[in-house]
Amino acid sequence: MILTTERLILRPWEETDAESLYQYAKDERVGPIAGWPVHTSVENSLEVIRNVLSVPETYAVCLKEDGTAIGSIGLMIGERSNIDLPDTEGEIGFWIGVPFWGQGLIPEAVRELTRHAFEDLLLDKLWCGYFEGNDKSKRAQEKCGFTFQRTDKDIHWKIMDDIRTEHITRLTREEWNRII
Repeated sequence: MILTTERLILRPWEETDAESLYQYAKDERVGPIAGWPVHTSVENSLEVIRNVLSVPETYAVCLKEDGTAIGSIGLMIGERSNIDLPDTEGEIGFWIGVPFWGQGLIPEAVRELTRHAFEDLLLDKLWCGYFEGNDKSKRAQEKCGFTFQRTDKDIHWKIMDDIRTEHITRLTREEWNRII
């Protein structure tokens, strides 16, 4: 599936995106705050595309003007989520390369994935999370109508093997219908 917005194309990741993925995922300001390690090489990024990003409902965030992958957004439905959801609910995760911060591109992508989740997949609720200190993610979620639900403290985050505090936000189909 390919989704489009005014400035973006959300499409499945391709192996040819490995170089672009590495360019943005090697920046220490991106992965660790989002919960994943800095990429160490183009080969590492290719492995991530093959083993992590090539799953249903995970999309490369690409600029419409040239098709370059500059970030990622995904919808993890039901048991695929990190927060134990029923099959009628999903969790959205996202990140974007540092040169594109502050341009409203991630809220644009989140709004389109939210539309897809509620209109095409008929989900009832969407959830998002952000780790303590990730104010950019918090603001993006708030801009898209997600509201704070709870804080989970002292959780072991396996992929980084550390202890974190995660704030969980939610948007229901009814709330989304009121804001569109």
